[in-house]
Amino acid sequence: MNKRENYLSIINRTGYEQVPIEFSMCESLAQSYNSYIQEHIPDFDILPAYDYIDNLLPEAIPPSVYDFYYQDYDFKPGTYYDLNGVAHEPGSAAAFHMTKMYHPLNNAKTVADILAYPFLNYHNSDTTKQFEQVKATHKKGLAARGDMVMTIWECAWYMRGMENLMSDMLLNPPMAEAMLDKVTEIAVFKAENYAKAGIDVLYLGDDIGMQSSIMMSTKMYRRWLKPRLEMVIAAAKIIKPDLKVQYHSCGYVEPFIPDLIEVGVDILNPVQPECMDFQKLHEQYGDVLSFNGTLGTQTTMPFGTPDDVRRVVFKNLEIAGAKGGLLVCPSHLLEPEVPLANILAYLQACHDFRK
Repeated sequence: MNKRENYLSIINRTGYEQVPIEFSMCESLAQSYNSYIQEHIPDFDILPAYDYIDNLLPEAIPPSVYDFYYQDYDFKPGTYYDLNGVAHEPGSAAAFHMTKMYHPLNNAKTVADILAYPFLNYHNSDTTKQFEQVKATHKKGLAARGDMVMTIWECAWYMRGMENLMSDMLLNPPMAEAMLDKVTEIAVFKAENYAKAGIDVLYLGDDIGMQSSIMMSTKMYRRWLKPRLEMVIAAAKIIKPDLKVQYHSCGYVEPFIPDLIEVGVDILNPVQPECMDFQKLHEQYGDVLSFNGTLGTQTTMPFGTPDDVRRVVFKNLEIAGAKGGLLVCPSHLLEPEVPLANILAYLQACHDFRK
């Protein structure tokens, strides 16, 4: 099997020949890692089994358009607007990728205020690049993945503010419906175009879990988020029925898993081990759901030994068994405190494991 075939066979729980590698690092750690790899093990096969396919480029919105929504703020130097107009103010040098967010629709009072916002327009995007990228990726023997994390919930509350959006959901439903319907409409369009391009895996997600509890009740989730996620997945799978959907949420999401399976999620990420037990989840859902992650970035990767890393990788792959169903990898970005030796132990463990 080539890398793509092996990767998809793991997801489909039909066996595998090798353990794919997948992880991301902060900039400072990446520099140390890349220098070491180039000097010591340049021939080691550390390429992932997939390539990300670029998202559609939306119609450009001049940053000055968003200034209207931040008239009352005096931002620090270096503050920038992301594609959705959310302002990100940098912290100290030690904060790395963390920023303080400001929500452009924080002061919206009516549905008209929501609908007047300059939401991104993807409808005039050039879709040919996605088709070409998928074709080139498959030619290299790799799977094609489309990234749409921050699909609905996070996309909406980043613009509206979490407290505001939750209050709307409880006290002012028309405001919540306007906000969530708009981001869902955009997500459906993007998902449809990824599916038309022929990607293998659609990567969706919203953080709906916290460290020890879910972020909202299952009743609220089923009222507001589940049907909209179902719309996005259905729109893509109607076009490409064999498309696999990976769903990301940090934290404890165990009560939501049956709902995610019901709407068409095929792979759960990152199965954060500080919050959930992989063996328990595999026993409950391993016949219908595959998993991605399970290697703790709050525990094992920064504070364990290389032997600990190897032990966890082997243990979780053994739980999954010969049919696969687990893409074992760190559960989040690797930060500066992660020893290089632990990253190398992860690489070696994946290389050495035999089903």
